[in-house]
Amino acid sequence: MRTRYKIYDKESVYFITSTIIDWHEIFRNNILCQILIDALTFKRSETKLKIFAYVIMPNHIHLILSSNNIIKFVKDFKSYTARKIIDVLKVNKEELILNKFLERKKLYKTSSTYQVWQEGFHPEMIFKMEMFLQKAEYIHNNPVRKGLVSKPEDWKYSSATNYFLGKGVLEIDSLL
Repeated sequence: MRTRYKIYDKESVYFITSTIIDWHEIFRNNILCQILIDALTFKRSETKLKIFAYVIMPNHIHLILSSNNIIKFVKDFKSYTARKIIDVLKVNKEELILNKFLERKKLYKTSSTYQVWQEGFHPEMIFKMEMFLQKAEYIHNNPVRKGLVSKPEDWKYSSATNYFLGKGVLEIDSLL
């Protein structure tokens, strides 16, 4: 599926969203959330990835980030986390969700058995601080809007904990 979202400048700051296939709520499992946290932590330490805001929702992730190659980062991140997620689901004998991921795999994807993430990642370039603040507020209030918590900083898997409490499960970068 073609999209209006494009990467115009590989090194700019972007707001991106990646969603689990069919919006399955697999990130209610802390072990699967930790896979994302560990992958992001590793990429921050090993590459030029900078993360300015994030939230892991039950079925998707939002990030405000910059990288020397966002397209490669997203491809590697989704590929690595998909393999790890499948491994955990297999160990836990989560046959129902594994079968859903099996059914949804695109035929042209011959190197994988399952489709965990939806294709694409909907990048929006952040042009001004006003846009950054709007996207960060959207990210941080996402769990509140969904009725998961009453305050943004109460959601463990969000940079709201970094901004409001001084520390979160994932270290973030300063935009300034």
